[in-house]
This record gives sequence, C-alpha cells and structure tokens, in this order.
Amino acid sequence: MKKFLIIGLGNIGAEYANTRHNVGFKILDALAGASNISFEPNRYADTAKLKIKGRSITLVKPTTYMNLSGKAVNYYLQTEKIDPENILIITDDLALPFGTLRMRTKGSDGGHNGLKHIIQTLNSSQFTRIRFGVGNEFSKGNQVDYVLGEWSSEEEEQLKERIETSIEMVKSFVAIGASQTMTQYNGK
Repeated sequence: MKKFLIIGLGNIGAEYANTRHNVGFKILDALAGASNISFEPNRYADTAKLKIKGRSITLVKPTTYMNLSGKAVNYYLQTEKIDPENILIITDDLALPFGTLRMRTKGSDGGHNGLKHIIQTLNSSQFTRIRFGVGNEFSKGNQVDYVLGEWSSEEEEQLKERIETSIEMVKSFVAIGASQTMTQYNGK
C-alpha cells in the first residue's frame, strides 16, 4: 500500500489557533473532521491516520513550534518509511495574495522559518508543498505580527471555501500525484 505523509505547519497553543501562520493546522483539522478521525498526541507532533483511495495517509501537526518543524517531518519520514516524493507540506505564504493556492514540488523556503528548518533537516528542498497565500497587508517590520495575527472578517468569509479547495488538493495529490494536481489547481 502506498504511504503518504501530509504535514500541516503551525504553532501549538490556543493563542495561535486562529492565526494566519496556522493555516496548515487548520486545513488538517478540517480534513480530519470531514473524515471523522481525530488527532492523537505523539512524538514531536499530533498525528492521525486515514485512508484515501486505498492509500495510507499519516497527518502530522508538528508540536515543535514552527522553527523546528523539520524534527517532526524527519521523524515521521523515517518511522513510517515514506518515500520523500510522497510528502506534502502545507504552509502559509506571505508572497501570495490571500487565498491563492499553489502547489510546488520543490523550491526555496521563501523566508518561511518552518520550511527553512525542514530543508535544513532533510538536506533537500525536493518535496511537494501547498503554499496558502495569506497576503502581505502589513507595514515594514510588522511581518511577525501579521502572520501571528488573526484573520480579518473578510478573510474569514472566504477561508472555509479556500480550506475545502486545499483539502481537494491534498486528496488529488494522494490519488493522482503532484504534476496533475498542479495542472488542475494552480492559479485557480
């Protein structure tokens, strides 16, 4: 059976729950909820297992805080014996307008500390990621406050649909792979 690792990036703690930086957690929570499964505390992460189209999927929400996300990714990659091409990281992205969803099979960290640590830990930037645009509506020097800030009411209204599309992208990645998923969803 083909195995996949889907990692949603975020920070643990109630104060971060509804922040832009936690969109990875939010998407995995919605996927787990829709699949009637729940997360269990585990080593370096809260994890949940599910099957989609005969494939085994481990959902991972690192509990290491964003800047040490690579620890959890590497641990579950080794423990679950998952092929690196079957990893999908879901992360927020300041460089994309709010709600823009873009899948990539490789790339730089784009200044994102979670991705930076994953790339350092795995010694590779060759992994698929979904970048969820959070926009960049902040003044110079206020980037941290912005990503750790809560969604605006206009964003909240559109968030549910964008999260549902993100879940479709995850399912598509597992079912038909990154390249067909990118063709189908990027730029939509």
